[in-house]
Amino acid sequence: MDTESRRALAELIDTLREADERWISPEWNLHTDDDAVEAHRALMHYLQWGLVGLFERDPSAPRFGRLVAPNRKLLGDNPDTVYFEAPVSADHAYRVRGETKDATYVSISVESSVGWGSMDNQVLSVLNDTTLEVDADGRFELLLGGEPRQRNWLALPPQEGAIICRHYFEDVTHAGTDPVRVPAMHIEVIDGTPPPRPSDASVSAGIRRVAALVRELTVDRPPMIDDEARSWVSLVPNEFPPPGMPGDLGLAATDAAYALAPFVVGPDEALVIRARWPRCRYANVSLWNRHLQSLDYANRSISLNRAQMVADADGRFTAVISHTDPGTPNWLDTEGRPFGIAFWRFMLPEGEIEAPQAELVPLADLHTHL
Repeated sequence: MDTESRRALAELIDTLREADERWISPEWNLHTDDDAVEAHRALMHYLQWGLVGLFERDPSAPRFGRLVAPNRKLLGDNPDTVYFEAPVSADHAYRVRGETKDATYVSISVESSVGWGSMDNQVLSVLNDTTLEVDADGRFELLLGGEPRQRNWLALPPQEGAIICRHYFEDVTHAGTDPVRVPAMHIEVIDGTPPPRPSDASVSAGIRRVAALVRELTVDRPPMIDDEARSWVSLVPNEFPPPGMPGDLGLAATDAAYALAPFVVGPDEALVIRARWPRCRYANVSLWNRHLQSLDYANRSISLNRAQMVADADGRFTAVISHTDPGTPNWLDTEGRPFGIAFWRFMLPEGEIEAPQAELVPLADLHTHL
């Protein structure tokens, strides 16, 4: 049987082989057995989302998919956030029904698609809960495309794009691990007709979308050291830049401020961070690996929001990144990793945000630095 789907599957297998041979190699600064294991795990997470979210992706019959979960992490996920994503196209108009679920912050954005998961995508239109009309029970309905409306309406990209919904919860437990926090979200085509049954063309196209995602997040993405740094991204270990707004950067919230820096901490060291929460709707700091995957928030203390952080009345606090529990408040657990990424989020910030200050100290002397 000589089908296009068979050729597409061979291409996906070749892409996975290339990712294994090229991406998981010194060419991408991966040198050790631990590097390879972590990269293979990330690769499986990318493949999982490709199969769940992209294989049967059709803007004429979209379905919201939960973008990340405790066992599927990619593109800078956040333990306190429930993300939904679905394909959209200017060929159609859509109705979205959802609920805020008492989230601290809700945003809905439409992005263009250069490539799925590409930071070169652009946010074209966005609503957050300050501009979204919601009823007394936290439910809402909005329209995408069609005739412009004054309220609860978003424009669509000229070609196929995506709608991304974010629900942030600022509580002492992470929403990402709590099924009760997952809001009901539904999208439908207005006056649409059922799509045709799967065909050789549609199945092969779906397989190629999965392969394209794997390529985008592996061999087509340059090593971090070759990336053009943004003002809120530090390439200097243990040194945080002033938080900044991402603009229309793909996969980012336009009304947030971010700050990112790599951390490097030895087994007998601790990184002491002094910072102050600004006035904002939501804030947290979380730890990622080099593949922009959050560490194990289901079982470890790798992320702290304002409800979890011990701070003074002015919002000032001291946090500690280390391999072992130092017995002090506000510990961020490296899982024994010698390096990773610390990422700060501030949603709807007001006024200036102070850059967090970090100091690497001997673990044995930690209490003299607190």
